Amino acid sequence: MESATNERRAPRRIDPALEVQTAPQELVPRRRPTQERSRRKFDALLAASRELLTEVGFESFTCEEVASRADVPIGTLYQFFANKYVIVCELNRQDLVGVQDELAQFNGKIPSVDWLRFLNSFVDHMAGLWTTDPSRREVWLAMQSTPSTRATGAIHEREFAEQVARMLAPLTPDTPRPRRKLMAEVLVHIVYSMLNFSVQDDQTHADAVAELKRIMVAYLQIAELDSRTQAKKRTRREETERKRALESESRTEQVEEASASST
Repeated sequence: MESATNERRAPRRIDPALEVQTAPQELVPRRRPTQERSRRKFDALLAASRELLTEVGFESFTCEEVASRADVPIGTLYQFFANKYVIVCELNRQDLVGVQDELAQFNGKIPSVDWLRFLNSFVDHMAGLWTTDPSRREVWLAMQSTPSTRATGAIHEREFAEQVARMLAPLTPDTPRPRRKLMAEVLVHIVYSMLNFSVQDDQTHADAVAELKRIMVAYLQIAELDSRTQAKKRTRREETERKRALESESRTEQVEEASASST
């Protein structure tokens, strides 16, 4: 009897966020509000989510508790977010957009002779965000929880890296674009991984941030040197080609003169 009941029971549906997808899609809200009233509810849900995530961690995080804390009906929450994985991805996007906006204010300061000071101050600023706002680490950790959230996090990082790559262009003008893009993605990934490492319970934050600075400075100095080397190689190559062209032109003139003399 029990066996027959089990056979009739519908198979349990796996949450799409937990499935390994061959072509991962970004987890995004079902809709983003356009009217002020809906925007207030949307923002209240995100604020409550950030607060709850910091208090209880992602395992104990529930949509029902988020709606309760935001004083919003659970049905309204589901109008915006399909599940808690989408919520945490939106929090991650929110954090990255904030950093991108701040980074844009410094655009143009690279490659001044003072770019190392800029890098130092910006890393300090980022580290300060992670120490004063513990939700950032909780969001980052939650993004590692499923294949789809990790894939979405990678999409967010690549978008951020595109901005970083544009800022690196004046510093590394002779570096091929694909390599500069990869460099930017490496830098973004290192920064976020190290910031997470810096706020672990058994870690000295200042020491970890100092090591992050050393890594970034060394990496960028090598990149700048490589770009200069490429520029020198290009200049030598152009000079060689120009010399060959002049020699070829000279030989052609000599042949023409000799031909004219013989006639």
